[in-house]
Amino acid sequence: MSAELSLFDLFVNASWLVQLVLLVLILASVLSWAVIFDRSRVIKKARQAAETFEHRFWSGGDLSALYRDLGQSEASGSGLASIFRAGFKEYVRLRKIEPDDTMAVIVGAERSMRVALSREMDRLDANLAFLATIGSIGPYVGLFGTVWGTMTAFYALGNLQQATLAVVAPGISEALISTAVGLFAAIPAVVAFNRYVDQVERLHNRYEEFMEEFSTLLQRQGHQ
Repeated sequence: MSAELSLFDLFVNASWLVQLVLLVLILASVLSWAVIFDRSRVIKKARQAAETFEHRFWSGGDLSALYRDLGQSEASGSGLASIFRAGFKEYVRLRKIEPDDTMAVIVGAERSMRVALSREMDRLDANLAFLATIGSIGPYVGLFGTVWGTMTAFYALGNLQQATLAVVAPGISEALISTAVGLFAAIPAVVAFNRYVDQVERLHNRYEEFMEEFSTLLQRQGHQ
């Protein structure tokens, strides 16, 4: 006797609690893939924007002109452009208030850049915690469905006079499907989380290096 494995049949014949677990895991998987595609787009765009801005910044042009041009660009609200604009704006403002206190001006500009950096990292980190959550609890939620389904299958055997593999196998298969779905939801989430955390950390280091170099440049400019 041969039988084909049908996921739909396993879902339909499972207990209501196992069905609920499967629906939750499927929804979590769909949401995690939505986050994966969204973070991929955002991080890729941030990396490209950083390369474009750095090329323009170190081309030797006038910083005031660059600041004005960025004010008319959509890219000025994120990434290195937003950090530069925050620092340069505060630098110009403090230079007018305290033209002789170069260190106070630099510290103020660095503080503004730190605030912009924090906002940028919050934007890049958005929803990564969700991927970590799915990756960590997905297998356990699936295991819960498996345990419950197995208990239900063995409990049903109590009403039978003779238990054979043919009788036990369908119930166990229905129970094990929740573990498989839990792993299906968790594995991509864990892989994507680890990859994106690494990429965000690289961007953070890149932003930090730019801030240090920009602060040094402002300090030299302040002493001129």
